[in-house]
Amino acid sequence: MADETTAAPGLHQLRPAEGSHRDRKRVGRGEGSGNGKTSGRGQKGQKSRAGSHRMRAGFEGGQMPLYMRLGKLRGPNHRKSMPMGPFRTHTTPVNVRDLERFDAGVEVTPDLLKAAGVVRTLRHPVKILGDGELSRGLTVHAHAFSRRAAELIEGAGGKAVVIGGGPVVAEPKPKKKAAKPKPAPAEEPVAEADDEAPAAEAEADAPEADAEPEAEPETEE
Repeated sequence: MADETTAAPGLHQLRPAEGSHRDRKRVGRGEGSGNGKTSGRGQKGQKSRAGSHRMRAGFEGGQMPLYMRLGKLRGPNHRKSMPMGPFRTHTTPVNVRDLERFDAGVEVTPDLLKAAGVVRTLRHPVKILGDGELSRGLTVHAHAFSRRAAELIEGAGGKAVVIGGGPVVAEPKPKKKAAKPKPAPAEEPVAEADDEAPAAEAEADAPEADAEPEAEPETEE
């Protein structure tokens, strides 16, 4: 018969480690406990009410929250851009120097990158960046490529393939042409003839100062 001291421990012998388990805090059990009456929540106020510790993220008690007080930019390329919070777009960056561990001719996919430990998760799209050098030809499948990364992969004899189709590197948007300045309105020519006509009429109406007086006819005595 096997000795009980050397027998394998059973479920009835399992115990938590010393100090790892503490009894829960019992509140509202009299003033002598130190947590009676208000149960450690103080008097009045929102945090003394039921459900006050389960408020949604960003709630500030009814005042204008921070995410509504700040200005927003549009597009996913800036920290202040919309959408904000958990809806922001993310990519998992992988540099070309991390692709040196694969043998020449291998088709590198996001699943292979995760299996090799290059990326931790495939929750976000994978983007290949151009930091480092690449000396072997690989067929790399990813959701996006930087311009330099595509040049290094193709320069080493490999190929960059965008998952879902589309161009490897997005063409830059054409710059908007500057609006031509509107021509200034032509000034109307001063009608000199119209100004001279009233002046001439005024001169004709004025009596001639230099004209000699008419001689009176002589009468016989």
